[in-house]
Amino acid sequence: MNFTSFSALRAACLDLPGGHPAASAAVAQREAMLTKPPNSLGRLEDLVAWLAHWQGRAPPRLDRVEIVVFAGNHGVTRRGVSAYPAAVTAQMVANFAAGGAAINQLAGTAGAALRVIPLCLDQPAADFTAAPALSEDEFLAAVTAGYQAVAPDCDLLCLGEMGIGNTTAAAAIAAALFGGGGARWAGRGTGVDDDGLQRKRAVIDAALARHAAHLRDPLAIAAALGGHELAAILGAALAARHARIPVVLDGFVCTAAVAPLYKLRGDTLAHAQAGHVSAEAAHRMLLDELKLAPLLDLNMRLGEASGAAVALLVLRAALACHTGMATFAEAGVSDKPAEAAATKAAG
Repeated sequence: MNFTSFSALRAACLDLPGGHPAASAAVAQREAMLTKPPNSLGRLEDLVAWLAHWQGRAPPRLDRVEIVVFAGNHGVTRRGVSAYPAAVTAQMVANFAAGGAAINQLAGTAGAALRVIPLCLDQPAADFTAAPALSEDEFLAAVTAGYQAVAPDCDLLCLGEMGIGNTTAAAAIAAALFGGGGARWAGRGTGVDDDGLQRKRAVIDAALARHAAHLRDPLAIAAALGGHELAAILGAALAARHARIPVVLDGFVCTAAVAPLYKLRGDTLAHAQAGHVSAEAAHRMLLDELKLAPLLDLNMRLGEASGAAVALLVLRAALACHTGMATFAEAGVSDKPAEAAATKAAG
């Protein structure tokens, strides 16, 4: 799909397919026959049903899992909001290509294919205290790039990002969507000191004031305050929903990137799980706003889909139990609780 206008994108965001209730019901039926007390694997059981619901098959599969990391640069870094220079974005993209980053190790361990997609690194998003981060054409091009990056036969998609300065953009989007300003949403990101944190808060508040006319439109907010990689994540999440592909989101930036979809239609992210809650202060608040419960809480704040990749290991564990465990009948194990069996024997 190629988005050429905000109205076309908005229509695509509102016209969404549902899942497959019959597939999730079949998973629940099998779970009830496995050699364990009912619901004793807790959320692991729910995750298998969620996978089946969106894949439309029972049992679901995790044969083809992709981790897609979008990278972009931000002009707002000139305001002193990051502990690292913007040049690090391209340097880290090269590190990904060489296999030297954390996500390379995690993707290999989790059995996922990794793709890193740099977007206009030599043309950073504008400093959004002075102009919209992206023009309408730039925003739609980045959304389209993200949308077209999703393989339609993927079993599961993990989304992540790399972009110096993008926690400032993410915090600005969250503030515009949910209120509270820089004081509520700005965190230390790559590790800014107290002065840097104050600058970050002030930059966000200045951006909110400058773009106040756009704050009622989630897509306009995403364009005015985001960046190329955030727009691409929005597009990829939308493509996955249209293709009924389950998604695992990474940290604060990734979550903020898809938040405009939630504001457009509250059930848009039903096909998504939050891989983890990061150490970035505002991430838990944002997950609460989106009604997403994180799978993990490991105090991570790296980005680059690292938390989503670790969460993939949990999904594989859940699926292994569902498909590998014996049923009560197969194992010759009684499925009757002891109290009921004793009552029956006494009768």
